[in-house]
Amino acid sequence: MNEVDRWQAALDEAGELTPAVTDRILSVHDDRGARAIEAVSEGRVKEYRDFTVVVGHDDEYVVEGRGCGCRDSEYNLDPEDPTELCWHVIAVAIARRIGEVDDHDMWYSDVRDFL
Repeated sequence: MNEVDRWQAALDEAGELTPAVTDRILSVHDDRGARAIEAVSEGRVKEYRDFTVVVGHDDEYVVEGRGCGCRDSEYNLDPEDPTELCWHVIAVAIARRIGEVDDHDMWYSDVRDFL
């Protein structure tokens, strides 16, 4: 079990961001973990019929599994290393485990046309 699996299992068990789980996330992901926790606490993880989206400060990022279209994922992270995740993917993993995903019963592809 890698470090990501460990904090996710601990979060599944706790059902909330306890200090111990938060410390574990930050020890594995550092600033990316902090940004993810901030996004979750601000309700910026959105679930649509077709995509899960994390609202950033400048754009919205579509997250599918461990994949994200952000520049950090594209240029800085090793896709072979399971601990290297962008903060958008980390935020989705956290939000889903603690029930903090903002559900929208609509297609993101339709919403995106208005943005």
